[in-house]
Amino acid sequence: MKQRKRYAVVGLGSRSRMFTTAILKDYADRAELVAFCDLSQTRMEYYNRYYADTLGAPPVPTYHPERFDDMIKEQNVDCVIVTSIDRTHHRYIIRAMELGRDVITEKPMTIDAPRCQAILDTVKATGQNLTVTFNYRYAPRNSKVKELLQAGVIGNVLSVHFEWLLDTVHGADYFRRWHSDKRNSGGLMVHKATHHFDLVNWWLDTAPETVFAMGDLRFYGRENAEERGMMNFYERAYGRKAAENDPFALHLDRDETLRQMYLEAEQEDGYLRDRSVFGEGISIEDDMAVMVRYTNRATMSYHLTTYSPWEGYRVAFNGDKGRLEYEVHENTYVSGSSSDMNRPEIRDAKETVVDEPASILIRPLWSKPLRVEIESGGEGGHGGGDQRMLDDVFVGDQADPLGRAANHVDGAMSILTGIAANKSFATGLPVYVPDLVKF
Repeated sequence: MKQRKRYAVVGLGSRSRMFTTAILKDYADRAELVAFCDLSQTRMEYYNRYYADTLGAPPVPTYHPERFDDMIKEQNVDCVIVTSIDRTHHRYIIRAMELGRDVITEKPMTIDAPRCQAILDTVKATGQNLTVTFNYRYAPRNSKVKELLQAGVIGNVLSVHFEWLLDTVHGADYFRRWHSDKRNSGGLMVHKATHHFDLVNWWLDTAPETVFAMGDLRFYGRENAEERGMMNFYERAYGRKAAENDPFALHLDRDETLRQMYLEAEQEDGYLRDRSVFGEGISIEDDMAVMVRYTNRATMSYHLTTYSPWEGYRVAFNGDKGRLEYEVHENTYVSGSSSDMNRPEIRDAKETVVDEPASILIRPLWSKPLRVEIESGGEGGHGGGDQRMLDDVFVGDQADPLGRAANHVDGAMSILTGIAANKSFATGLPVYVPDLVKF
């Protein structure tokens, strides 16, 4: 029997479950989960109970981050999966590679240029492999766009207009969590928009060159609430009467998963998962506009809105032979909750199919428009992209003419647009991306 690869997972927030479930369930013949590493012992024990109850899996050893090196050596770890808070990604990526281990990391690879440079330097120095997990590349609808552009259906792409809308359930969730402090997440230009910037890099097979951006906090935060006449303030929802009928409040005690993962773990890490979106201390933007010029001379106008009544995205590609219009309606969710559509669930019956309508319309020059059929995303989160990506991560060596697997260079290029946008927010000036890091 082929020896299974040994994985440790660092950071047990909601996104980690996609990987841990995959290892213990679908890829158990080739992968072995050998350790958890998290600030919260409560959270690690919750996951051990959860997998014992749902999959009959034996508990795995648990480690505090201070014992990261011990975990690697004692458990003979082959590969570290990093799903911790964004500002700590570089710490675990770099140390794992220094210890001779490969790494798989959630996006974003990291949050700023110095950390990005440190990761690139460590990859070069150690020769270890770093995989960055861009599940959006694997969704059949996004792959179809890549196929069409690669086939030249609208010729050379000269410009892109990209609008991404997050609604007041999903969008608001970033303003409750650790993401609302820019020092943790790099803001939504890095944490969220890295998905979108990576798609454009991949769709057009190019890289960002110059970025100019404007962004501000216009909807969430206490000052904006006061200007709209809202005065019913509270720090966090749990135990607060003022939050009872607030449509923006998250009630951890009403969701069993959130209660066990976060509410019961507060005494260890002090993390409040249910902060008010109209509270103090929010340092990220909620409305952002970006202009990008790419190395192939294409340009993009991009807008991210986080307080929309509709969730989804619209992209228009203008080429020298026509135009491609692409629209996706996405399902809203609260990360980590029992009804989170974007994480795997253990079910006795077949998993629920997530319906996320999408359309592609090609408008050739001097010809009638053509609507393109899109393969259903099927089961799983992010339009079916999660499961397809996991096949690449845990099986590998699959022929893919679309080149969806992403390495450290792709990871860097995806965040550099957002890092440049943050710098442009602060200075009011365009930013030349090659000045940020050296490859």
